[in-house]
Amino acid sequence: MPPAERPAPAPERQTRILTITSGKGGVGKSNFTLNFALQLQSQGYRVLVFDADIGMANIDVLMGASPKYNLYHLLKREKSIEEIVCLGPNDLRFIAGGSGFNDLLSLTKEELDYFTEQVLSLSGTVDYILFDTGAGLSKESMTFITAAEQTIVVTTPEPTSITDAYAIIKMVHAQQPDVRFQLVVNRVTDRKEGKQTADKIRMVSNQFLHLDIPTLGYIPDDANVSKAVKRQIPFSVLFPDSAATRELKELVRRFEMSQPMSAPEGETSEAGGVKRFLSRMLSFMK
Repeated sequence: MPPAERPAPAPERQTRILTITSGKGGVGKSNFTLNFALQLQSQGYRVLVFDADIGMANIDVLMGASPKYNLYHLLKREKSIEEIVCLGPNDLRFIAGGSGFNDLLSLTKEELDYFTEQVLSLSGTVDYILFDTGAGLSKESMTFITAAEQTIVVTTPEPTSITDAYAIIKMVHAQQPDVRFQLVVNRVTDRKEGKQTADKIRMVSNQFLHLDIPTLGYIPDDANVSKAVKRQIPFSVLFPDSAATRELKELVRRFEMSQPMSAPEGETSEAGGVKRFLSRMLSFMK
């Protein structure tokens, strides 16, 4: 009797790096990042949010959390990365920014080696690492965006927000053409306004950058969102049946469908995505 066939091993779940950015402040980027992460987690993904918004780090404020440690303690080699990971609503893992990223581009070699070693240790422990970057074109934000494999750009229908969103896409694309962009239009009065806003950015990106940018969705201007911010509870947790939450759930579904089934060529291990991110980040910092 022939021996039983050994079942094929399950495919490795690679840690993917995703940055979330905006061309200008005040568009609801951090609030989107937090609730997007929570909805990803509700679908069974292991998620870690990294607050990389220099000077305006506020992921912890949106959750009403008071982290004892933040990125500064990691960069100064006072704590390990696991020691600065905090738990938010529904046990969402996050790392508070504090003032840490102000020092990122002036680290000593020893501090930088420690930082990369610690970030690499996250490989395989989470499915997604979400970097909530600062708005605009600071060098620190550009470092993370150009190093990541994909970036969600959050904008609103305001003309200045649209112009600034295109500006950051143009700048990143010039430095790192293989970064994949996706659009989210926040605070729309209706789907028509959201589509018109996205179409403007997509049209100029196609025309001048030869870049097709898919749209993930349009988040309505929902009064429940500001109510949740005032209570320091994520709106998708406090108001699970609100219009904003319903659209966010659809947006996450579209995001899941947009993800490649396999890792990029040459990245077969769980660590591939994180190694690639760190390698690109370090080359940009030189």
